[in-house]
Amino acid sequence: MRMYQVDAFTDRLFTGNPAAVLVLEDWLTNELMLAIAQENNLAETAFVKARSDGAWDLRWFAPAHEVDFCGHATLATAHVLFTAAGAASPLIFHTRVGELRVARSSLGYRLDVPRLQPEPLEEVPEEIKGIFEVAPIRLFRNFENIFADLGSADAVIRFIPDLTGIARLGTVGLVVTGRASDGGRADFFSRYFAPGAGIPEDPVTGSIHATLVPYWAKQLGRERLTAYQASARGGWIDCELAADRVFLGGNAVTFMEANISLPGDFIK
Repeated sequence: MRMYQVDAFTDRLFTGNPAAVLVLEDWLTNELMLAIAQENNLAETAFVKARSDGAWDLRWFAPAHEVDFCGHATLATAHVLFTAAGAASPLIFHTRVGELRVARSSLGYRLDVPRLQPEPLEEVPEEIKGIFEVAPIRLFRNFENIFADLGSADAVIRFIPDLTGIARLGTVGLVVTGRASDGGRADFFSRYFAPGAGIPEDPVTGSIHATLVPYWAKQLGRERLTAYQASARGGWIDCELAADRVFLGGNAVTFMEANISLPGDFIK
C-alpha cells in the first residue's frame, strides 16, 4: 500500500507540518487506520477515497483518535492528489466538518474551510487554571479548542506549556495567540498544544485559523491577514476572511513516498 509524507504550509523540507497521506480504493477498518496513525506518530495521517461524483471522502487520524478537522493534512492530501495522481483543480473533500476545497494558486494552494466564529469565554477553564504566567487578555473557544490571547507575539514565543495540565482538557486543544509587532511580515502569531490527542505541540495548524482569522480580522479591522505559527519548525499562512468561509494559502512539499506492508488478514 502506497503512503506519502508531505510537509504542509511550507515550500522547504523539514519545516511546516508533516502529514502522512494514503489514497485508498476501499476504506480500511477504523482500528487499522488508527494503528497506522500511531505507527507514523505524526500529528495526522490522512485517508482519502474517491467518490463516484468526482469529489473525495477524507478522514484524519491523530495518534490517539480520529479527529474532526485538520487543515494541514487536507493541504497535504491535495498536494498528493495534484502531483502524484494528476487530479484537476479544484478538489472537493467531504469531511466531518462539511465540504472543504483546495485549489492551485500563485502561492501553491488555496484551502477553503468553514468559518468557525470565536465563542467568548469569561474565565480560564478549571483544567488549565494556573498554567499562565500572565493572565490572557481574552479567552474564546470553538467546538474543539480553547484560545488564549496573550497580548503579544513575544508572549506567545515565551509561553512555556504545562502539557500535563493541558492534557486535562482531554481531546480539546489549547491555542495561544498574540498580535505581532508593527512593520513585520505577520499580523499575529500562534502556537497549538493538544497533548490529550497525542500532539504535544503541532508545528503548523490549518484548522485553528478557521477561528483565529475571524478573531484577528475583528481586532485589526482587516479581512486579509498573514499568520505565523511559532513552533520549532514554524510556518506562514496567508489568510482571507469571507462571509462564512476562511481561505488559507500555502504550499507543500513531498518528503517521502513509501510502500507499507500489511499482511492480508489486516485488510480483510
